[in-house]
Amino acid sequence: MIEAELKARVHAPEAVMQRLDKMATARIEVYQDTYYDRPDGSLDKAGEELRVRTVHGADGTRTVLTYKGAVVDEASGSKPEHETRVEDTESAHAILRGLGHAPVIAFEKRCRNYDFTAHGRHMLATLVRVPELNGTFLEVETLVDEDEVSTALDDIRAVLTDLGIGPEDLTRELYTDAVAAQR
Repeated sequence: MIEAELKARVHAPEAVMQRLDKMATARIEVYQDTYYDRPDGSLDKAGEELRVRTVHGADGTRTVLTYKGAVVDEASGSKPEHETRVEDTESAHAILRGLGHAPVIAFEKRCRNYDFTAHGRHMLATLVRVPELNGTFLEVETLVDEDEVSTALDDIRAVLTDLGIGPEDLTRELYTDAVAAQR
């Protein structure tokens, strides 16, 4: 599956949050993300990502292992995504290190997640604050087959418009790059 996603800088987070609160119930979570790469940096060079994410929320704590392939849509940065829940966080980290991957960067994301249906698609909208970065971001995504990416992105743009986010607010900047630059 492809994660069709657009990310934007939010200039009026309270207004966007109020609109989202009318669409769905917020799920407030804190993500602890650790990104891995091979010693030669080949995952990053290929545009791929390997991540262990521990999610802390009202329903408890869970950890997921995620691999994202290379970009399939240059304008949005949408990528194939494969994700699975892991039982033991420390074992997941140990396995990746044992396979020769090294942690490249780790940081926290404070998220307000909204699951809803729009334009016949299940959507996830996430308001994001990264303590090390200035500002608030909004990610809107849906999982689709590769032949649906273009139409799914059009549907996501329509949701963003409804939330008061314009094309000028969109960004392809990666949190990993922004946090690394900040450090």
